[in-house]
Amino acid sequence: MTESYGTLSPTPRLLLGPGPSQIAPRVLRACATPLLGYLDPEYLTLMDQTQTLLRTVFQTENAWTMCVPGTGMAGMEAALINAFEPGDDIVICVNGVFGERMVNVAQRAGARVTRVDAEWGTAVQPDQVSEALRGVKAKVVAIVHAETSTGVLQPLEEISRVVHEAGALLLVDCVTSLGGIPVEVDARGIDIAYSGTQKCLGAPPSLAPLTMSAAAVEAFQARKTPVQSFYLDAGEIWRYWGPERAYHQTGMINMLYALREALLIIQEEGLEARFARHRQNQQALIAGLEAMGLQPAVADPALRLPSLTTVLVPDGADDQAVRGGLIAKYGIEIGGGMGKYAGKAWRIGLMGYGSQRSNVMLLLSALGDLLKNERVDEGLAAASAAYTA
Repeated sequence: MTESYGTLSPTPRLLLGPGPSQIAPRVLRACATPLLGYLDPEYLTLMDQTQTLLRTVFQTENAWTMCVPGTGMAGMEAALINAFEPGDDIVICVNGVFGERMVNVAQRAGARVTRVDAEWGTAVQPDQVSEALRGVKAKVVAIVHAETSTGVLQPLEEISRVVHEAGALLLVDCVTSLGGIPVEVDARGIDIAYSGTQKCLGAPPSLAPLTMSAAAVEAFQARKTPVQSFYLDAGEIWRYWGPERAYHQTGMINMLYALREALLIIQEEGLEARFARHRQNQQALIAGLEAMGLQPAVADPALRLPSLTTVLVPDGADDQAVRGGLIAKYGIEIGGGMGKYAGKAWRIGLMGYGSQRSNVMLLLSALGDLLKNERVDEGLAAASAAYTA
């Protein structure tokens, strides 16, 4: 007998974890718009509009700006395997889980990887990169702008200078920064940047925005070997996104609708206002947490990622019990720690539509209840004061 599963009706959640983030109602409505064919002239116009909007949020004039079909991990793999050939030397900066993943992907694809390591909760330093580049003639230097596992915002300007003086390309993971924090691809000399739709951009997961500078495109076109993956070959993807409009794969029709709508919201808000909103809400959250006696995992305020805050699990608290209680009693999701922070830190995302004052105050109240924190009123007052400072 066939089991009856009933109508789809997920329990509403407030997503304040590391992703996916909360989605604006108008973006959800865009997802339900009727399908077009992936080569329909109307759909191609929507692709062009999305491409223009992506250039704005990446802060670039790069022609090769497109979406890799897949999540942010597809973006990571596409960016890397298009940037080098098997046997090439590359330098990868590692200060968290996603730097480690870049090492994993690059080694599987045959790169000779030189690591530059920094302690979790800290940033990679320019002199570390400079030292690595004195020992190897690297084609690419890869680094994470917003390390989702640690909550560190990586400074890029000086590292970019070091990389280009060495004649290498700079490849940057912007998965948890694009749309919430300045990425400034052109101003910072970033040659290859990738992201995901499900974080600060405020769309569902399934597309990975990718942009490549003229220098990166030139290096790609000079390859002696084909990219190991047809599906993730930037040249093949560009043939679909560029003037040729050649078939590559069936387009993610409804997800492009959603991304375009999310990018329109960003355009309407304005980048500077959006960046300021993310920063202000994070500062209020941290003020509230600290007033309650909770400690951010990133000690240096200048390195705290506005879209994602890591906070150490307080002594005596049960990590899983608190996160489970948030879901069961309040319908709020936050993330647990990854890697070295597993069981030791919580990851709180205030990204895109979810970066709101009401969410900050609700989360502080809920945490105060579950932790039986007697200073929750102080935390709420400190958060409130941060909005009027």
